[in-house]
Amino acid sequence: MRYVVIGCGNVGGGVARLLRADGHEVVGTTTSEERRAEVAEVCGEAVVLSGRDTEAIRRVAEGADGLVLTVSPRLRRALDPAARAAEYAEALVATAWAAATAHPRVVMAGSVSVYGDAAGPVVDENTATTTSEDASPRSFLAAEAAVLALPGGAVVRLPDVTGHPGDLDDTARVRLAHEHLGGTVPFASGALRHRIDHQDAAGALAFVLTEQLSGLYNAVPDTTVPPTNAESFGKVCAAAGLPPLTFGEQIRTPAHPISSALLRREGFTFQHS
Repeated sequence: MRYVVIGCGNVGGGVARLLRADGHEVVGTTTSEERRAEVAEVCGEAVVLSGRDTEAIRRVAEGADGLVLTVSPRLRRALDPAARAAEYAEALVATAWAAATAHPRVVMAGSVSVYGDAAGPVVDENTATTTSEDASPRSFLAAEAAVLALPGGAVVRLPDVTGHPGDLDDTARVRLAHEHLGGTVPFASGALRHRIDHQDAAGALAFVLTEQLSGLYNAVPDTTVPPTNAESFGKVCAAAGLPPLTFGEQIRTPAHPISSALLRREGFTFQHS
């Protein structure tokens, strides 16, 4: 089969590797001409296009068996509310709508931020989503709406994706917050810091795609309850000799465990998280 990975970064590249290992043909997209060779090495074929370019996405999707949408808004361009709104609208919402008009089968990497500070004791796919006006959950919900309206649309809601060699580690993230945000971050202090290894994130998306699943799935390692943001980043700050972060409480995510029972019932297993 032939698949297109739109936004072939760390997670998208992982999806591409898994698909190619199973014998599928993969085309990866990037917005940067400078990354064309890198993406081609991972995917086999690379196309440079803008996520807003519906016609370009339609052309690359022609003859494909499905699209995987792994667009990740850039952290350095989303450090304050106004910048975050612009970055999410450009990088996520426009791309999702363009993909949804180009092909009836789209699997999208979503975010558990859409749950906001949902009530517990356990959060699952039937839990109501947030009414927050922050750009992160609002944009993910708008992108989800475009994808889930398709007959073959699926959304895999992910927590913080970690572990890739190209990612900022926790200490670098904290330093970035102190250098550019005065030590204040938009997250909720009491929210649980759910995380997933990049390999499991890619595996969940590839699994939903190749198993022909549609609808909503959480992909959140759920065998143990993680620490809160304040607890987790407090340890990072202390170890690095940095002042503790101040939490702005703008992006609120669940303070209760998130269940991935639905995805596990379909046969998926977390192997790296």
